[in-house]
Amino acid sequence: MKSALSSPATGERGGGRSRIPFFDQSESFRRLWPEIEGNCVRVMGDGKFSHGSMVAEFEREMERYTGARHVVGVNSGTDALVLLLRAAGLRPGDEVIVPAYTFVATATAVVHAGGVPVFADIEDHGYGVSPDAVADAVTARTRMVMPVHLFDRLADMEGVGRVARAHGLTVVEDSAEAIGMRLHGTHAGLLGAGGVLSFFPAKTLGAVGDAGALLTDDDAIAETARMLRHHGRSGHTLAAFPGISNPTVVTGGNSKMDDLQAAVLLAKLTRLDADIRRRTVLSRRYDDRLRGLPGVRAVPGDAATRSGEERVVYVHLVEVDDRDGLVAHLDAAGIGTEVYYPRPLHLQPCFAHLGYRPGALPRAEAVCRSAVALPLYADLSEERVDRVCDEVERFLTGGSR
Repeated sequence: MKSALSSPATGERGGGRSRIPFFDQSESFRRLWPEIEGNCVRVMGDGKFSHGSMVAEFEREMERYTGARHVVGVNSGTDALVLLLRAAGLRPGDEVIVPAYTFVATATAVVHAGGVPVFADIEDHGYGVSPDAVADAVTARTRMVMPVHLFDRLADMEGVGRVARAHGLTVVEDSAEAIGMRLHGTHAGLLGAGGVLSFFPAKTLGAVGDAGALLTDDDAIAETARMLRHHGRSGHTLAAFPGISNPTVVTGGNSKMDDLQAAVLLAKLTRLDADIRRRTVLSRRYDDRLRGLPGVRAVPGDAATRSGEERVVYVHLVEVDDRDGLVAHLDAAGIGTEVYYPRPLHLQPCFAHLGYRPGALPRAEAVCRSAVALPLYADLSEERVDRVCDEVERFLTGGSR
């Protein structure tokens, strides 16, 4: 392990024209290794490798960071969504309005929780669900709306909240990407009944595998989620739903967080605010270089910040006319990219039975054809950002540098 951690980081040392990966955190791990190693040794000594004291310590630190009354550590952001929906009261057959432009787990979590996803289009100038589209999607079976905070900003929570109140809907947040984002001082995931965080390795706060958390200020939701993550147990027995006059047994599953993931996350949490600031610097450098180039439709810095919003750049997403051509050019130049997302959710084969057709949600469909994410992570150097920008400019202008 020591020799691997002391070796040069892929692509970021040596000064050559090595490949620029879409994501790389090897330098961060070398810097934090003494603390990570110390935490892992504590786990080994404790002998509890899942749902143990390190997870409890991480939950407390996340409560402190987010301001949440409750943080419930689980094994992935996806399971956190399923548990949140169930704990917030989703019933079999209930409809949940979700944006058509987001990662597929947003909608599949609704299915796994027993509900039916109903897709709504996104804003004209942004990637959050449109409050007007949410209002149009409400039916007699709608019980919840789940806005998603994507890439570098929050969804329009005030607009979605107005629609939800008008129709008596519960708001739950897919805030998987939104660690550090706040609205008027309230952390993402605490603007409705509850939210989630993903600690997938590429996230702003990433583990070394899958991990996630549910966060809420609601005592009953938190208690139910804690039971659901551990086979319905409260202590060593199957438990009843709290707050229900005729309780039924909770049929939970195995969604517990591993303590080794918590050990890594606790160490990385000490660098989170510095990493967020670094991402902001790099994203602005991208914006300054790419804004106004022919074929560039949008860069993150173009989007207006809502009053009271604290943004965090998780992904630097740009919209370009010839997205697929640019991706191929950058790949040939040794630069990694990621397409977010190649197909909107309402046109995914697994949701074909819901009857949506091409053209139904035009803004989401258009963004899926034009959006691409460029490398962005705290270990990335300004020189590498400039190299990416040089290649983007070369492709868009047809020139050579």
